[in-house]
Amino acid sequence: MYQILTAPGFYWHNDITALPVLGFLLYQSGVNGSGASRAELWTSLIYLAVMSDIEKQVTQLGDELTSESQRIRDSTATYPSSAPVESIDGHTEESSSSEITHDSTKAYLTIFGAFLALFCTFGQMNAFGTFQAWYTTHQLNTLDASTISWIGSLQLWVFFFSGGPIGYIFDKYGPRMLMTVGTICYVLSIMMTSISTQYYQYILSQGVLFGLGVGLLFYPSLSSVSTHFATYRATATGLAVAGSGLGGVVFPIMLQNLFERVGFGWATRISGLLCGVLCGIAVLTVTTSTSTKKAPAQLAGLKCLKEPRYMLLAAGGSLVALGCFVPYFYVVDYAQSLGITSHMAFVVLALMNAGGVFGRVAPAILSDSIGRFNLLAPTSFLAGLLILISWMFARTLSTLIVFSILYGFFSGAFISVITPCVAQISDIREIGMRIGLMYSIISFPALIELLSSRDRATASCTPDKV
Repeated sequence: MYQILTAPGFYWHNDITALPVLGFLLYQSGVNGSGASRAELWTSLIYLAVMSDIEKQVTQLGDELTSESQRIRDSTATYPSSAPVESIDGHTEESSSSEITHDSTKAYLTIFGAFLALFCTFGQMNAFGTFQAWYTTHQLNTLDASTISWIGSLQLWVFFFSGGPIGYIFDKYGPRMLMTVGTICYVLSIMMTSISTQYYQYILSQGVLFGLGVGLLFYPSLSSVSTHFATYRATATGLAVAGSGLGGVVFPIMLQNLFERVGFGWATRISGLLCGVLCGIAVLTVTTSTSTKKAPAQLAGLKCLKEPRYMLLAAGGSLVALGCFVPYFYVVDYAQSLGITSHMAFVVLALMNAGGVFGRVAPAILSDSIGRFNLLAPTSFLAGLLILISWMFARTLSTLIVFSILYGFFSGAFISVITPCVAQISDIREIGMRIGLMYSIISFPALIELLSSRDRATASCTPDKV
């Protein structure tokens, strides 16, 4: 009997039905069987009990594994992760589908709205050289250029530094509220600038309030674009950021002509009203992908400060920021110091921003194929090299024009590619915080460079004095 019960292929799946059978056999063996038969039956009974217990444990473990697997699948479906998997060459393979967005119309409208927002905000910020040149000969003609440049320096620093807090709010509430407040701050700052007469008034209106308004429009716009796209994220960002380059072309020429025809006050108000309408359209068209609404951001997003990749990118961006924006602020003054006419000096600034339009789009498209980090490093290096070369050789209008176009191209590549680089190494639910925090870190070296460059501008305006 024991040999039958323990033979291969024989297994009792239900000890409740097996025990009566064994009991009957045990009874029969007690009546008619020998002691050996009873021993075999007792051994079989113990064997069945052990095997039945093992079966229960295996079944219970299988049920637990099945339940855990289902829980993980449900969690993944509820909170889809867009964090990419980085390959050996530095490029990434997105863990999600080729595109995050499920509504292409909203995605393309978001690009359009971000383009308009950056056209008005960062585009006009790139044209600060126009205001500085005007101030030195009109409202603030009693102040030197380095003192006037504090307005632009504060403008840029407030814009950069506001990125972290704005990004955190964006992750929790989305872009609509932030961009609405940003539009109000932006238009109000321009209107207050148009009626300012004292230096401190320009500092508060065009420096602090304008920088805050730009930040409230800039960060939600770019972060929203990143939530809609994965594979072509850099291309989409480049198209949006191209608005800032185009604004840098339009505003210097437009403002210079308006200053001469209708005066500073009305010229500034006209630009403010125009930008108010365009920013209003941006507020209505910029949205986020639905996948970002599943889980609000937490302050734990600051854990990126402990991530080597993120901090190395921040360190590299800080080094670039030490000189990236100086040419946009001082190229007009530099051109005039070379004897170039005021009109052509503004044309040089416009050409620099025109180069930036192509620099924001073409490298971004290319980076989606060869890797965003692979393109960020060489373009940043070439932008820095061009500053060094121009300081030594750009002493005529023709050479200055060549420098301006090339520098606009390569510096524009840095501006358009660094944001997709941050998004590439980030969870989509923390994308606003991580992009904004990156710019907050960059704000300090950018301010240091602007302050040091204004001191150099005071001491030396021409290459002959270097």
